[in-house]
Amino acid sequence: MHGVRGESTRRGFLGLAGGAAGAVLLGSCAKGGETKRPRKGGTVRAVFPGAGAKETLDPHAQRQFVDIARHKAVFDKLVELNGTLHPVPRLATRWETNAEATVWRFELRDAAFHDGHRLDADDVLYSLARILDPDAADHKAKSSLSIIDLRRSRAISGGRGVELVLKRPNAELPSLLAMTGTAVVRRGYRDPSRPVGTGPFQFRSFTAGRTFIARRFDDHWAGPPHVDELRILSAETEARGNAVQAGEVEYAHEMSPTFARVVRGNSKVRIVATPGSGAEGFALKTDRPPFDDPDAAMAMKLLADREKLVNTVLGGKGELGNDIFGRGFEYYPENVPQRGRDVEEARRLLRKSGALNKEITFYTATIADTFVDSAHMFAEQAAEAGLRIKVTTGPPESYFTDMLKTGTIGSHRSGAMPIPTYLSERFLSDSPQNATAWHRPDFDEQFVKAQSETDEKKRTELYRDVQLHLRDTGGLVLWGHPDWLNAVSTKLHGVKPAPPNTLEWARFDTVWLG
Repeated sequence: MHGVRGESTRRGFLGLAGGAAGAVLLGSCAKGGETKRPRKGGTVRAVFPGAGAKETLDPHAQRQFVDIARHKAVFDKLVELNGTLHPVPRLATRWETNAEATVWRFELRDAAFHDGHRLDADDVLYSLARILDPDAADHKAKSSLSIIDLRRSRAISGGRGVELVLKRPNAELPSLLAMTGTAVVRRGYRDPSRPVGTGPFQFRSFTAGRTFIARRFDDHWAGPPHVDELRILSAETEARGNAVQAGEVEYAHEMSPTFARVVRGNSKVRIVATPGSGAEGFALKTDRPPFDDPDAAMAMKLLADREKLVNTVLGGKGELGNDIFGRGFEYYPENVPQRGRDVEEARRLLRKSGALNKEITFYTATIADTFVDSAHMFAEQAAEAGLRIKVTTGPPESYFTDMLKTGTIGSHRSGAMPIPTYLSERFLSDSPQNATAWHRPDFDEQFVKAQSETDEKKRTELYRDVQLHLRDTGGLVLWGHPDWLNAVSTKLHGVKPAPPNTLEWARFDTVWLG
């Protein structure tokens, strides 16, 4: 068996685990440079964009950040992602693979579930079987983890380890196990309304669209949280802003650049910003006219005034997108010229594809602050080339499901995740979130070849080819990488800048009040 990415297994994993543990001990600096020490007690109230009745306690069916934050409090994963999107140990203390990347072995941590049961390999295998349940269409990681052959996977080391056998080589399995929807549940878990996990908080109550309450779990393997109680609430943007300014909550997730300007200099609220950590764009449906013609799709990419979108919609708090996901992440293709705006060439391509002067429907919703504004701004930009775009809005609570089948263009966004995970979730023929309806067997084969390559240098080149293929012929107009802005009460300490969906994001077990 070989260590991950050619590193010494023991050295590599001890180093990763030490880095994660060290982050927990970092304090924040008070006025005058005095380091504040964590204090015990109190209740932290955190408010997120809500999804109404669609919110869920099922950790394998999560869709919204509010769900993911609640699940993170109650459950753990085998693996998490650090701030640079590399996999780091959680319930797995280390892992190794054979030379072909077809057999992976994970050593398990000594961790307790909230009911006292100790984690073992059967819990991991049960969790994977639940994720891969053929009848569970809403399990988010199902497609990406379908490469695991559960019939040949098994417990090892007396249940203190698990061996996962794959149907084909995959050098990215630890990162896939860190994606959303991969929490480890107790074997026999069937009732999502009664969650029992190994996470730092123990479930108390939940009302979809409103509130979630959990209490500190004193036997958590990483040590108990500093606070006694965590409340995660759901609210729209204005209500989140008002609540954190009024001292009704200590943490407000995903705030706008406008709000960041409003609270500048406010002694009660600070903004914790993570630069360029997300992705904003438009999804063009490539299975229907006019975007079944790559010329029409390219016209849209040339019509986007990216600088204006970033400066206006993001308030200048972001970076220009280049129709490639994951700037700064591993496998991001460097030295690709920035795509600019060319209205005349866009008009030529629209005329060639037969889309000129035709009306196209852009389906969006208020689920994200940027969606409606960017849709209308893009419609204005497209009109300069003779393309008519009609913007319609749907219900936010079901938007990401509805937009898979509604409209010709849709709003697109993503938090941070490894580039291979992003591609596998959104652009393979069987991807569950294939918003661009991109069904290309040749692209699927190209991606699988990259994912299966065990030589890191060759794998990087193959992923570059995959991404350039998608950039030039696919249906994604990725116009910006917004800064991630969260508002925090100055009474709350220990909140760190972190891309969403990574280890330190929504990390309420390491914060404290003071």
